[in-house]
Amino acid sequence: MSKNTEIKLVGQPILSQLLQLVDKWTFKKLVAEKKSDHYYKAFKSWPHFVTMMFGIFSRCDSMAETCEGLMAMSGKLNHLDLEKSPAKSSAGDGLRNRNNEFFEALYYQLTKRYSSFLSDSRTHGLTVKELFIVDSTTIRLFSDILKGVGRNPKNDGKKKGGLKVYMLIDAVQSVEKFMKITAAKMHDKNFLSEIQVPQYSMLVFDRAYNYYKQFNEWTEKKIYFVTRQKSNAVYTVLKTVSEILLPKKQPGVLKEEHIEVTYKVKKEVKTLVLRRICYQDEKGRQYVFICNNFIITAEEIALIYKKRWGIELLFKKMKQNFQLHYFYGENENAIRTQVWCTLIAQLLLTVLQKKSAVKKAFSTVATLVRIHLVSMLDVYDLLKNTSRSWVKAKANNSAQPSLFPK
Repeated sequence: MSKNTEIKLVGQPILSQLLQLVDKWTFKKLVAEKKSDHYYKAFKSWPHFVTMMFGIFSRCDSMAETCEGLMAMSGKLNHLDLEKSPAKSSAGDGLRNRNNEFFEALYYQLTKRYSSFLSDSRTHGLTVKELFIVDSTTIRLFSDILKGVGRNPKNDGKKKGGLKVYMLIDAVQSVEKFMKITAAKMHDKNFLSEIQVPQYSMLVFDRAYNYYKQFNEWTEKKIYFVTRQKSNAVYTVLKTVSEILLPKKQPGVLKEEHIEVTYKVKKEVKTLVLRRICYQDEKGRQYVFICNNFIITAEEIALIYKKRWGIELLFKKMKQNFQLHYFYGENENAIRTQVWCTLIAQLLLTVLQKKSAVKKAFSTVATLVRIHLVSMLDVYDLLKNTSRSWVKAKANNSAQPSLFPK
């Protein structure tokens, strides 16, 4: 019997199938814990969540577009556990006033639920068991809600508002373990003090996070890190472990040193001993890394830093596939809620992509879901169908008699 490659019709729209990845019992428990339904008679937490998911997956530019879109699919709202589409005023009030901490807690519940499922072999070739990546991305706002970053514009211009999304992600599972949303003016190094990871973990981040005081605290707790050294860093070489010359495009370690750096704590000068690794990649570019682990090899330190690119891909997926150019509300709580819901949407699509076991790019999965969001199709069959399947289905359809013969 030949394999059936046709997309199956089901009794629920694709949006409903995506929302089934959210455990309703856990959702109700969070509602009770966070008291997110207090003072809301009509627009409860679940309709609020569904409204946000519809707007984010369909890439609506405003809450008005989102509510109008839900109104147009009134015959399918029962599949989403909605009695009716929300009024724009009710949805706007909920977005402004319902505490964004509820959606933050929901996001972390989902990451906890799917953490083992999303594990892969991203740390293949490394001896460290727990590798965490730290970075941030800036989202610019057109109104001065949160303080922007950078210098003030010339000619008495006004600096736009902005926010920073700081993330600590697990390199194995590629999901966020800890996240913080702040005004864009916050310095990157301040985020490091809030990170809590187990002993013998390895953190990797870029040189914007150079903070010797925090590095010393991690060293005392046996928490390791890898980062790039700033070009203007002041240090003293204690020992040169190795130094070789390599052809320009041959990757390898050029130099390894043990160095001493100084920093001040309440006017008291303290010192910290680190490893300094000068590495050349296959394109002839040279990088200088510092690390507080003296056991792993210098080559592994360079490989660990290369894994940092995983968080850049995560930010790229978030900004390219979801609507973060326009916000549905103008107060800080509304903006934070939309960012948390966007991260939930990205997580659900990542789970969907892995459960469907397809090689399609994340952007392709996001586009297919957006186009067929309210279609009564099996989402897994939709993703598994390839171009060959569509060609075969088209050939079968062309064999049917036409209503309008030539």
